Order: sequence, then C-alpha cells, then structure tokens
Amino acid sequence: MENIKHCAIVVRRPEDVWEGTRTALGLAAHNYWAYLYVINTVVEMNEALEENLEWLEEMECEYVSNREENTRHGFKHMPLEKLARELKKMDLVIPFGNRN
Repeated sequence: MENIKHCAIVVRRPEDVWEGTRTALGLAAHNYWAYLYVINTVVEMNEALEENLEWLEEMECEYVSNREENTRHGFKHMPLEKLARELKKMDLVIPFGNRN
C-alpha cells in the first residue's frame, strides 16, 4: 500500500456505520487520508458513533452522505452523482459491510 494515500470507506447500511468509522480512524492513524461515505442510509446516532465522528474531525477526515438528514450529525451533504466522481479520485475504495 505504499502508493496509496487517499482511501474511501463506503457504507450502505445503518448497522455498518460505526464499524466504518472505526476503519476510517484506523487508516487515518496510519497516515492515510481517510474518507467515510454513507450512501442511501440515515445515520442512527449513539454515544459511541458520536465519539468516533469527533475523532474523525480531529484527524481531519471527511465524512460525507448523500442523505441530507445526516447533516444534523455533522456529515457533509453531497449528491450521489458528485459523490461518485469523488470516489473515482481515490487510490483505494473499500465497500464496507454486506451487499444487502
């Protein structure tokens, strides 16, 4: 992974959001630019997730969603078409969780 600098974690299910944030934090701790993209799902906030999102902010990691409802939790809103263009710029895209 020596040429990889920008990594995207793509989450599509509410039950995978917390683990996705943990993965992004792990990448950031190893000096990768980590981005969390939550697609087509509304985030269910809890204390543990809130703490992870605070850590992502401290580590200058972006967390983005195509669902406008998630902006109340600090997510940057981005339409799906633009989000897809952003994913093309990444060195590594990690689809997180099951495909269902």
